[in-house]
Amino acid sequence: MEIVGIDETKVKAISEKKKESDWIRNFRLESYKNFCNIDMPSFGPNINLNFDDVIYYKSNDRDEAIQSDWNSVLKPVVDELDELGVLESEKHLGGMGVQYESEVIYHNMLEELEKKKVIFTSIEVAMREYPELVKKYFNKIVTNDENKFSALNGAVFSGGSFIYIPPNTTLDRPLQSYFRINSKNMGQFERTLIIVDDNSNLHYVEGCTAPTYSESSLHAAVVEIYVGKNSKCRYSTIQNWAPNVYNLVTKRALVDDNGTMEWIDGNIGSKVTMKYPCCILKGDNSEGTCITISVAGEGQEQDSGARMIHLGKNTKSNIVSKSISKNGGNATYRGKVFINTDAINSISNVKCDTLILDEKSKSDTIPINACYNMKSSIEHEATVSKISEENLFYLMSRGISRERAMELIVLGFLEKFREELPMEYAVELNQLIKRNL
Repeated sequence: MEIVGIDETKVKAISEKKKESDWIRNFRLESYKNFCNIDMPSFGPNINLNFDDVIYYKSNDRDEAIQSDWNSVLKPVVDELDELGVLESEKHLGGMGVQYESEVIYHNMLEELEKKKVIFTSIEVAMREYPELVKKYFNKIVTNDENKFSALNGAVFSGGSFIYIPPNTTLDRPLQSYFRINSKNMGQFERTLIIVDDNSNLHYVEGCTAPTYSESSLHAAVVEIYVGKNSKCRYSTIQNWAPNVYNLVTKRALVDDNGTMEWIDGNIGSKVTMKYPCCILKGDNSEGTCITISVAGEGQEQDSGARMIHLGKNTKSNIVSKSISKNGGNATYRGKVFINTDAINSISNVKCDTLILDEKSKSDTIPINACYNMKSSIEHEATVSKISEENLFYLMSRGISRERAMELIVLGFLEKFREELPMEYAVELNQLIKRNL
């Protein structure tokens, strides 16, 4: 089944295909109306998309059941994912979900996590099997009238993960979802909802890829995360979308008392990225961290950053942004720190570092920092630099080629990001950076 273009009839068709409850169908239709009425973003890169050309839903009609055994997945798909390293990475995880085009095709989790009553499944399964739990959190911190692309996601969302970590639960290994766009003009609109209940922790890893086509594809995801009291969530992602993909994502976390949220966010591929992971530090003594890298090459605009909203007392946030521009690419940091009147004794640190590799490339830093009480502070530091000939000469005098010397300097520049990743993903990042230099 393939749905191209969007109107009310096609939104209903997606809902009917999924055999959804009335409340979900009504949510989709309300979202579609919002999508029609909301303007395109008034900031950031130019988004040159024809919404009538986008494939909003695509599935294999022969077998749409979610599999837990790779032998039950179509062999060409398995071979493709195996080549990308997806099957190998599963050995290091507590559970994995894979979305191919519009549907989750594979899901599996260690038995020990099932015994702990951890829920890790697709959002559609969660809506059927845990409707009250989903309704409690769904569309609460990222709403379907917030921006044009959150509205679009609400209308046509398909796939994505639902995770619930019960109170007093520790996971020794990460959970992962992998998203693959494999068709030209394809749109992928996963919806991810994560709840880490009190006194628990989770590390969630996300990977994204797509082949290169001449036509543009669209990735417009929504991620909502709830971090309970004394809990911790880390969300690590490395997206390597093809250079024809518009990557327009809304990610937000709500953090309760003494909770910690960490976004580890890598942006290497895509034609245009607009992504600003956010922490709403609602609880007293809560903390938020966002460490990002962006690599912008020829024809790429990476418009990324972070948002930290301090509402509770004694809250802390830390933003580290690393960007690299090369071959005429444009890497922009766009961030916001807001410390509310009642968020006394709060601290925020922002550090933006840019490495520009040639005369054609550019980088901008566009921060908004606002502190509304006299007992809190915001520190912002930004640096822009080039690879110096002196550093290259020093390394080359030790017998290292110019290309290898440049590679070493860039990898050193990104060390803060790499050290936050699991070992196998740090190795993958190294390979991606080398291929993109």
